Amino acid sequence: MSDWKAKRFWKEATVQEANDGFEVRLDGRPVKTPAKRGLILPTRAMAEVIAAEWDAQEGEINPHLMPATKTANAAIDKVAIQHGEVADMLADYGDSDLLCYRADGPSELVVRQASLWDPMLEWARCTLGVTLAPRTGVIHVPQEESAIAVLRSKTHALSFFELAAFHDLVSLSGSLVLGFAAAHHARDAETLWDLSRLDEIWQAEQWGLDEEAEAMAAVKKDSFLHANTMFTLCRTD
Repeated sequence: MSDWKAKRFWKEATVQEANDGFEVRLDGRPVKTPAKRGLILPTRAMAEVIAAEWDAQEGEINPHLMPATKTANAAIDKVAIQHGEVADMLADYGDSDLLCYRADGPSELVVRQASLWDPMLEWARCTLGVTLAPRTGVIHVPQEESAIAVLRSKTHALSFFELAAFHDLVSLSGSLVLGFAAAHHARDAETLWDLSRLDEIWQAEQWGLDEEAEAMAAVKKDSFLHANTMFTLCRTD
């Protein structure tokens, strides 16, 4: 097995305006995706963040230190090609949204879920135009088809760059409502993440922290916050 690794070969990473957006260039040469497509970004702000990642590389290139580049690559090489399938998959979260499935006890948890999750469902009603009904227990009870149709339409309306970031907002939180709340800046990303972990936080308060679970949650939180940043960059001039 070869232990060859790509090393920095450029002196400067810059941003240049392109026909359909902005591109990152290394000593004047445009960066390509792993599938050899042009890395054309929708906004200058996103391109500048990605250029900064390339500029920060020293010696061997470390893709793990380039999360914005990784997300942009996924948007171009994967989501753009499967936009409909990805949008449908995410819209399906609305039919079993985390915020709708409530505990039947203890009473303190029931009250906390209602006090923190009900306002987000009300936000969805007012802002997204959908009413999602809470259920008690874990058995799936379908939501109204008309509500899911609205959510599906809104999900399909996202650009492929937005959808790539939205994918992580929804899948990591388990909630389409929280994903849209992040997209609309209804709450700050840290608060939305904590809302998605309400049950785990409550359990930790009762029984203490599980270090392994907390470490995994911290990694997921970083990914959620990164996805929120990338979605915002899609809409930042």
